[in-house]
Order: sequence, then C-alpha cells, then structure tokens
Amino acid sequence: MTPEFSRPVDSDTISESPRAVQIEADEAERRRLAGRFGLKAIERLSADVRLARRAGVVHAEGRVDADVVQSCVVTDEPLPAHVEAPFHVRFVPDAYSASPEEEMELSAEDCDTLPLEAGRIDLGELAAETLALALDPFPRSAAADAALEEAGLTGEADAGPFAALRALKEQMQKKG
Repeated sequence: MTPEFSRPVDSDTISESPRAVQIEADEAERRRLAGRFGLKAIERLSADVRLARRAGVVHAEGRVDADVVQSCVVTDEPLPAHVEAPFHVRFVPDAYSASPEEEMELSAEDCDTLPLEAGRIDLGELAAETLALALDPFPRSAAADAALEEAGLTGEADAGPFAALRALKEQMQKKG
C-alpha cells in the first residue's frame, strides 16, 4: 500500500545529533487521508518531528497538529475538531525484531516500537497514524441527544449495552 501522505527519511541520514523536521500534507494528501479515516475533511495536517539515533535505534518524537471535520455518529452533522497529539516512536532495525514464530512480551514502552523497514522511516505515515489514534471515535453534536430522543432511543430503556436495540425492537413492534 502506498501511503496517502508519505515523507520518507533514510535512516542512514539520522545521527546522534537531533534533527528537526517539519512536514505538512497538501490538499490532495489531506483529501485521500480523509477518505481513509472516514472524515468529512482534513483542513490542515502538519507535524514537527525530532529525529535522533541512540544505540542503533532511531527515535522520532514530536507533535501532530491538525484541523479536521468529523461526522456526528447520530446526526451525521459536520463537527470541526482541532487535534494536537504528541508521539514518541522508536524504530528498531530488523536485527532487533523477533521472528514471526517467536513469542514476545511487550512493555508499555515497546508498544511505540516499530520495525525499521528497508532502512527508511515514513514521517507522513507516522503523522497520519498519530492523527487517526487521536480522533474522537464517537463524535456527537449538540443535537445528538434530541435526535435520539425523537427516535425513541433514550429514557428508561437507555440502560445497558443493548438498550438501543431494545428500544428499536419496541418501536418496530408498535408499528406493526
């Protein structure tokens, strides 16, 4: 898969001295990413990254900054949102990676460790993935509660994980 927003950096160019890199997605990249993430729009997406190598491991840390338009999960209204998300990721060479058959236990620190693929790091994809993880998974507009109530999906039946299904079933039974 070719990333919608790609800014590759050869790991050979990263030294122990930290290097600052700024990236920004253009309009076409933002449009393709919005489609990938199910957003109405990404109006701006940029990242400030510091790269450094320590003990053979490349560290990328920084912040993603974006303005997006999500959809309300109830009304489908456009919901503008500003996202600022920090990240710190370690890229380890293949020699550090375990074989597919080898079982590994990961610490919390290891969860932000990725393999260094073909000696390159894609800062654009790192920014895109950071944005995706920072998005509200269930954005709701101010009109969401009223829309749910109008559909008969709130009130006393609104208790427990199957409340919406129960209310929908009752609504269907009343109709016929």
